[in-house]
Amino acid sequence: MTAFSLIETMRGEPAGGILRARLHAARLGNSARKLGFAGCEKAWNAVLEKAAGLTETSRVRLELFADGRFEITVAPFTLQARDTAWSVRVASRTHLDSTKPILRHKTSLRDVYDAARAEYAREDAEEIILLNEKGEVCEGTITNLFIEADGMLLTPPLSSGCLAGVLRTSLICSRKASVARISPDDLATHSFCIGNSLRGLIHAKLLK
Repeated sequence: MTAFSLIETMRGEPAGGILRARLHAARLGNSARKLGFAGCEKAWNAVLEKAAGLTETSRVRLELFADGRFEITVAPFTLQARDTAWSVRVASRTHLDSTKPILRHKTSLRDVYDAARAEYAREDAEEIILLNEKGEVCEGTITNLFIEADGMLLTPPLSSGCLAGVLRTSLICSRKASVARISPDDLATHSFCIGNSLRGLIHAKLLK
């Protein structure tokens, strides 16, 4: 269970540090405890030290290994315009297995997401949505998903096989989103968006 690493991909702002830092730290700590990873606190303190010196909006990525080793990479990051809409398609050959609790943690175990991404060329879809073995909508390869219904955002439950995304958690905690099982038909009949903590919410357009 330790032949993989834990990942946190975050947005860092000059003078502001890590966006949603408390939730990122909580997710990392929770995963480290449950999966038996050492060195979580030291790694997180190193992230905060890096973030304190940022001079521009940046993508900050932490990779923590089971023995406590960690790597931090920082690169400039430009946010998409507010009216940006990503084209998305639903994977037809690749599915998530909702019985695997590891899917709730952000790790380097990316085979199923990479397989879904490979079903379509980048120019044919900017994100791919995965269903689980029951045919329920779960998430994108790098994003959580939110449909718009009656003024509320609805997002699939973790029990569907979803990652506990930091943006997702933030929206639920602020009561801007709630949990509901979502079907492919819901994507066809509702407006929806996708997003993660690095990019924020992005409008999405379903392609067939």
